[in-house]
Amino acid sequence: MNIYLFLLILPVISFLYSSVGHGGASGYLALMALFSFAPETMKPTALLLNLFVAGISFFYYYKEGYFNKNLFIPFAISSIPFAFLGGTIEIDAFIYKKILAVLLVFAILKMLNVFGKEKNISRQVKLWQGLIVGGIIGFFSGLIGIGGGIILTPVILLLHWGKMKEAAAVSALFIWVNSASGLVGQWSSGIDLNMESFVLVGIALLGGFFGAYMGSKKLNNYRLRYILVVVLALASVKLFST
Repeated sequence: MNIYLFLLILPVISFLYSSVGHGGASGYLALMALFSFAPETMKPTALLLNLFVAGISFFYYYKEGYFNKNLFIPFAISSIPFAFLGGTIEIDAFIYKKILAVLLVFAILKMLNVFGKEKNISRQVKLWQGLIVGGIIGFFSGLIGIGGGIILTPVILLLHWGKMKEAAAVSALFIWVNSASGLVGQWSSGIDLNMESFVLVGIALLGGFFGAYMGSKKLNNYRLRYILVVVLALASVKLFST
């Protein structure tokens, strides 16, 4: 019964995240934490799911004309190598859970729109700013097994570097390159994926496809986001307490 419930919730999470241009790794990690997956399984599985779901998100947001390559490049230059570096590092399970719990709180705040709201004005990101932000987010992306979009999107909005859907498009590709780089880093350190992870990809793609399509158009379903917030909060509490 536990695995069936897991498989039922998984496409809902991918739907919600892809609707805002994200791959959903923080949501997948939260779900796997609730179902007591091992950290060494959680990281590569979340990054693999990210590759496919973020890829779909980027396709639809790019198709609608929201992608700004000049906003993306400064972040990507430093995030890709640092995501690889983070992926090669093995950290203690206790420390991993605590860092993940903190990042889930960040994800909850993003889903509740506590910070990072859209403004009419936009400023150009300076190269040094993009390199610093991209490098820090990229490193934690590989280390924990996230794509970093849940952090990058609020930063873009808070600093007025782009608008909501523009930030979603940039974050989607940012997540993709970080997930790929982090996954390669994990493989180089000896972490392997099992066949069950690829089955999860197919299930997550169902939600990711519809979420990306509707999000790039006009979807704004707050009720579903509150459901996701509950899942993230439960997982964060569990991770803090273990």
